[in-house]
Amino acid sequence: MKRCTPTFLAGIGVCCLALGATLPGVAGACQARDFSFDKGWVHEPLSKLKRDTRYSLVQEDGHTVLRAVADRSASAYVAHIQPPASVPTSLSWRWKTDALVPGADNRERSKEDAPLRVMVAFDGDLSTLPEAERRRFQVAKSLTGQELPFATLMYIWSDLVPPETIIASTHTSQVKMLVVASGAAGLGSWQSVRRNLAQDYKRAFGAEPGPVLNVAVMTDTDNTGEKAVGEYADIRFQCGG
Repeated sequence: MKRCTPTFLAGIGVCCLALGATLPGVAGACQARDFSFDKGWVHEPLSKLKRDTRYSLVQEDGHTVLRAVADRSASAYVAHIQPPASVPTSLSWRWKTDALVPGADNRERSKEDAPLRVMVAFDGDLSTLPEAERRRFQVAKSLTGQELPFATLMYIWSDLVPPETIIASTHTSQVKMLVVASGAAGLGSWQSVRRNLAQDYKRAFGAEPGPVLNVAVMTDTDNTGEKAVGEYADIRFQCGG
């Protein structure tokens, strides 16, 4: 059964497109990998009712980076992993934005935008979820013919919320946002981030993570109606310390 990336159409968390290309992955021992943007990634609109963020590959200082331009829009750029991979020791990346999204606040549904997001989707046992969440998954599957990821962890750059804060989605308990950068410090220059993915998942969801289904990025301004530009580079799974 195919799975889709999460969006929040009508508050139930459904997606409108099937999955695209996949990247090889093997569940079991940790495997280091580089997610090169020039292969294996696909653009995925979130809804026919939303404008798409524009993603393009650009050269900067001799490196290929992904540039996202959001204009009252939201869509994702996704690398699917098939078969699902074991959780790596760490996830690292670089990102850059020149400005925050005016009025954005991921604690409020009507203001849930961010100039930068790196997202990881996980598999898991649906039977462990509350009945209301199981019904949401069933409705999504009946509408789209696809299954939602069991859980999604989003790393975001926030305006108002302190780093290391975990924000629960207002739509579902199975999407959590972890603030890794906040405020104006670092705007306009590349910032490097490295996270212990399993530890972050346990903090956010209170359990051990299942296999990784996909890695994605998203720059979105559909709720605030603003504009934002974000850049991403060097997304990697790493093993060891």
